[in-house]
Parts: sequence; C-alpha cells; structure tokens
Amino acid sequence: MDISKALEAEHSKAQTLKIVNYVGRDKRKFDKLVSVFLNSEYRITQRAAWPLSNSAIVNPALIKPHFAGLINKLQNKNEHPAIARNILRIFQEIDIPKKYHGILIDICFGFITDLGYPVAVRAFAITVASHICIHYPELKKELTLLLDDLKKYPASPAVTSRIKAAEKLLK
Repeated sequence: MDISKALEAEHSKAQTLKIVNYVGRDKRKFDKLVSVFLNSEYRITQRAAWPLSNSAIVNPALIKPHFAGLINKLQNKNEHPAIARNILRIFQEIDIPKKYHGILIDICFGFITDLGYPVAVRAFAITVASHICIHYPELKKELTLLLDDLKKYPASPAVTSRIKAAEKLLK
C-alpha cells in the first residue's frame, strides 16, 4: 500500500482502519506513516494524523523514535487543529520520556490557557500535562492553580471532565 496515495484517495474511518491494519507492528511501515505525517502538504498531513494516532496508541513502542518530530510539529501554530489534537491524543496514552517533559509542559500550558483552541485540543493538553506533572511537585501546584483559574470561565463538558480527572490525579 502506498500510504500517501491511500490518504489522497479517501479520508474516512474505513480508510483509517485500512492504514492502521496495513501498518500493524511493522516499524518500517510505521516510519513511513510518520514521514508522510511530518513532511506532506497540509491536507495529507491532516489526513495522516488519524491513522498515526490510532497506530501509535495500539503500538506505543513504534512512536518513541519520533517524539522530537512530533513535538516540533506540535509547536507549529500554523497547523490544522487536527494535528495538535492527534499528537496530544497519542501523548496522553503513552509514557513520555523525561527529556521531553519540559517542552511538553510549556506546549500544553499554552493550549490549556488559550481559549481559542478547540475543546479537544485543550482537553487532551490537560490530560498530558497532568500525567507529566505528577512527577514534579512544583509543577503539580502550577497546574492546579491553572486549572482553578480555568474553572472561572464557562467550559465544555469535555474540558470540565478533564479538569476533574486531572485534579484527582494531582492530589
């Protein structure tokens, strides 16, 4: 299967599942999917985000060599929100190496505090941040204060739910 051509042809749940099944546990195929995600034009990158997140969650060991590339992509504010949503979706499900904790906390705090981001991006950022902060008492306090401040504003059920889960985890 040519992953790029498959993504060009269709963007659907069925196509996503075909790509995920094709990739399976094969490192070479997964690396190709990551390459398509990181290096393609806007539409293909956006379409690759869904099968990438599904593949990475099912086979988390495959994503580990690609943390730096995903974090660089996450920092690009010009990307479609689906990119951030799917990268954060991956990061909330896997163990993140300590060397990436600092940069990811900064990124997540930015997503959490910017009410202009879509709900899913903010919700996933809360979960990723809370998973990282449990390792650092000073960051626990900072995130707790941030979440307390966030509760002052009207929030979607998803964000409210993530805030409650994060507070429970941080206590």
